[in-house]
Amino acid sequence: MWVWVIVAAIAVGAIAVITEARNESKRIDVNKLNKEIELEKLRLENFEKETEKMRLELEHSKQLLLEHKQKQL
Repeated sequence: MWVWVIVAAIAVGAIAVITEARNESKRIDVNKLNKEIELEKLRLENFEKETEKMRLELEHSKQLLLEHKQKQL
């Protein structure tokens, strides 16, 4: 009879340890995903800024080219 009590206590303890480890693993996964989302948002923001900068540079170059052509005429 005591053997079953000891086995049950060990089983409950083992299940608790396994469950806690699994929960910790899930928390780490969620944290990792949140960091990846944050990084992707920063990448997108950076891409948008670079795109806007290139658009402005292109617009400026076009303006300079037009001015240069007008001077030649």
